[in-house]
Amino acid sequence: MMKKIAALLALCGIVLGTTSFYSPIVVQKPTIRTIILDAGHGGIDPGTHGLISKEKDVTLEITLKLGEAIKKEFPEIKIVYTRTTDILPGNAATKNQGLYNRAQIANEAKGDLFLCIHCDATPKPAGGYYEKRVIGHKKKLEYVGKGKHKRKKMVNAPIYESYWVKNTMIGATTYIWKADRSGTKGNAIDQTGEGEDIEDSTIVWDTESPEARIRAQLYEQKYFKKSVMMASYVEDEFEKTGRKTWGVKQRAIGLHVLENTGMPSVLIETGYLTNKEEEEYLNSDKGQDEVVTNIMDALKRYKQSLEGNKPTPTSINGPSK
Repeated sequence: MMKKIAALLALCGIVLGTTSFYSPIVVQKPTIRTIILDAGHGGIDPGTHGLISKEKDVTLEITLKLGEAIKKEFPEIKIVYTRTTDILPGNAATKNQGLYNRAQIANEAKGDLFLCIHCDATPKPAGGYYEKRVIGHKKKLEYVGKGKHKRKKMVNAPIYESYWVKNTMIGATTYIWKADRSGTKGNAIDQTGEGEDIEDSTIVWDTESPEARIRAQLYEQKYFKKSVMMASYVEDEFEKTGRKTWGVKQRAIGLHVLENTGMPSVLIETGYLTNKEEEEYLNSDKGQDEVVTNIMDALKRYKQSLEGNKPTPTSINGPSK
């Protein structure tokens, strides 16, 4: 009897030991595996002009620095650039083709986040411009009327003065695509195959079916919220360093790369090249490094917010038998 009890206890010990050793380990599923970095403009499309620089060059410098910073902080994240030299993405021959290529590169890479870097401008000339104002009047003889009714008349003619107006507009802005029912963003999401991680990946989706359209709309809403989150963090980080910001803006027209990328997407206007001081800031190492740091701090917050403290129980259940 004692031998049977001893054997039973030994067996229980083995079972308990094995269960403890091979107990499921909860691991955090990566929330961001691939980031697409898009330097605005390029090649035959210079973007806006400042006094000393072109937008295409400033955006490329900032984008490349941002990529290096992400690699250093998060070596596990894959970085995909839409361009790394002074060309349109895919070496496109036209601006429209370049826009198409940007979205195509992002979707084919199945990015988890799309960050587009730009510089802003006002309609007025960079640096400043001359305007006229009335400073008084003087008597002046003029002809009025036509034909036989034409006659001389003394009028009060305005006296104009030219004066210099500094282009004072500064500040950063972030843009996101406005969630709507157009289906364009949803179609882009379907192109990337997003959502398969929480659904039966064996299902072959007919992208024209009602089910697929509903699925795309749900993911569009999901990515809208994520885009708002990332954009808000970027604006917040700019403000922390004393930069003027204009907030998160929604656009439902005119931003092809945001509309056609099937992932959370943010376009960052880093500042105004038409303002002399801000242009100098964006062209300096100090300014570019600060912009990169701001975006990196926002990315860290975004990544942490997505991951939270709720790890996803997956894999690592010990050897299977």
